[in-house]
Amino acid sequence: MLSPVTDPDGAPFWQYAARGELRVQSCADCGEPRFPPRPCCPHCQSFASEWRLMSGHGRIWSYVVPHPPLLPDYAAQAPYNVVVVELADAPRIRLVGNLVTGPGAALDSFAPDRIRIGAKVQAVFDGAGLPQWVLERP
Repeated sequence: MLSPVTDPDGAPFWQYAARGELRVQSCADCGEPRFPPRPCCPHCQSFASEWRLMSGHGRIWSYVVPHPPLLPDYAAQAPYNVVVVELADAPRIRLVGNLVTGPGAALDSFAPDRIRIGAKVQAVFDGAGLPQWVLERP
């Protein structure tokens, strides 16, 4: 499986995720959250930033179900889903991941025909610190 590529601006996201925390870079001056991480705030042009802890709650904004041909490790798990999640605490922030049945579950653990746009989800983390998503319990 492919590992996330980190750069100096995005490395803290993955460091927090490895600890099971979902944090988003925010401007330390105007407070505006931003993703992907970058050195300058697009709203006020400040270079000051902080990493704000998110609740991990969100909703499915969109999704796709990839089918082969795919890279071999991914083809073995196809069909699986890739969801775009709009964060409840920062609605302009959307993160990409997989909807699974539980932390560390296989990419194909959630049946694609059960996915619904707008479904409420919660972030979970696999053993390697990769954010995944599970349906919120009512």
